[in-house]
Amino acid sequence: MNSHEPHQAFMSLALSQAQEALFITSPNPRVGCVITSPRGEILGLGHTQAAGQAHAEVMALRDASEKGHSVKGSSVYVTLEPCAHTGRTPPCCDALIHAGVREVFVSLIDPNPLVAGQGIEKLRAHGVTVHIGLGAEKAQALNIGFLKRMQLHTPWIRSKIAASIDGHTATDSGVSQWITSQAARSDGHAYRARACCILTGIGTLLVDDPSLDVRAVPTPRQPDLVVLDSGLRTPLDANIFRPKRRTYIYCALQCDPQSHELIYPENQVQARALRQKVQALNQLGAVVLGQPIVQPQLDLTFVMKDLARLQMNEVHVEAGAILNGGLLKERLVDELVLYMAPSWLGSGKAMSDMPLTQTLADVQQFSWHDVTRIDNDLRLTLRRKPLPSISAKVP
Repeated sequence: MNSHEPHQAFMSLALSQAQEALFITSPNPRVGCVITSPRGEILGLGHTQAAGQAHAEVMALRDASEKGHSVKGSSVYVTLEPCAHTGRTPPCCDALIHAGVREVFVSLIDPNPLVAGQGIEKLRAHGVTVHIGLGAEKAQALNIGFLKRMQLHTPWIRSKIAASIDGHTATDSGVSQWITSQAARSDGHAYRARACCILTGIGTLLVDDPSLDVRAVPTPRQPDLVVLDSGLRTPLDANIFRPKRRTYIYCALQCDPQSHELIYPENQVQARALRQKVQALNQLGAVVLGQPIVQPQLDLTFVMKDLARLQMNEVHVEAGAILNGGLLKERLVDELVLYMAPSWLGSGKAMSDMPLTQTLADVQQFSWHDVTRIDNDLRLTLRRKPLPSISAKVP
């Protein structure tokens, strides 16, 4: 065994811990931590808990303490830089320093401006040796939405579409249940569960009345729901209000750019009707949001930036052709997850509604990221080309 293999094995274990946090940490990153003795014995391990609860380093320190281990002189493997600021929890780097650890292996620098290298600087200032970069690629994949939000101030947008092999999402009459298999639908629910929010359009709500929650896989939390509804047509008895979760509805009303309060039209009749609808939605637990510029349609770019303000890391889109087309047209989709069934509808509803393409120069390019068979269907994962520059590695 070469000198790097034990470190790689321990970091792989830390990454497995981070994977355990996939469904629970939103809006925080998924982080895993392993603590080992100078002889290479595992003393403690842990992963980040729900927002406001303990981070991975603290969980690993607790684990070691509960097992009766001293961590003085130990090595720590953590998939993201320990925080150096007091947020919902105290600084993790202080806990490591106080525990007397000898060295820390860090996969990624935390791009959060409140951290951004300060944790590593503090550790080194107290005599702790810090190594950076081990396991960076996998740590980045686990936190691609968090990294994008911190660096580019917009979430990672993942659009999921289920279709026949000839690219139709439903028959001409609108029947879509079910084109793909139960296994494919369950797999899609796992993508829902890892997201900060599920996003859909008013068209899908009015036609299908879906609940858009996570049911097919176990999850300790339901992701938030975001509905794009420019005219506030969301029915008050819609199924989306059944699950217990935060719901945001974006409409075309103008809002104050600072306070985000809605600005109603001068026409008193219109204003009264809109106020009543907003109040009724508020009573159901929904937050109604507007946009800074008066226009009949929603500004999708603004919505995505505003979702970053709401601390959304990964946005999981399940929508119809109009919204799918709008997001693609604005080049907002980072990742496509397509479930393709081995059926040929011949005609039907398209995956997206977009302007006519005149030349190949207008074609949007994606790169293959993964192809996996799910029961009798294929899951095709593609990413925008070129991808936005997202990296938390330090040379």
